[in-house]
Amino acid sequence: MVYLDFPLGHTAGRAHDVQSQKAVVMAALRLLEEARDPGSTTTLSQRWSTDDAWKDAVMRPKIKAGRDGAFDDRVERFATPQYQESEDADLVTGDCSTCVWLEASIG
Repeated sequence: MVYLDFPLGHTAGRAHDVQSQKAVVMAALRLLEEARDPGSTTTLSQRWSTDDAWKDAVMRPKIKAGRDGAFDDRVERFATPQYQESEDADLVTGDCSTCVWLEASIG
């Protein structure tokens, strides 16, 4: 396993940062070649930020009062898929046999 302490969705480095992404992939390939034991792990030295304050915002969303007055700290959910880039939505064709959220696959 190659571990990169970045927010979810950035498992191969920062978006559009080809140099960072290449470093992650190369580290994974190197580990694949050099690992001698099952469960071998490499922790990469890349940092998302100069401190870990970003984790507070990512891991602990703002708490809001629900309809019943109780506090709810869950991340908002949407009925439709959300995309990081508008171009990503354009690539969706609806012909995904492994997409479990499609109504055609329910049943």
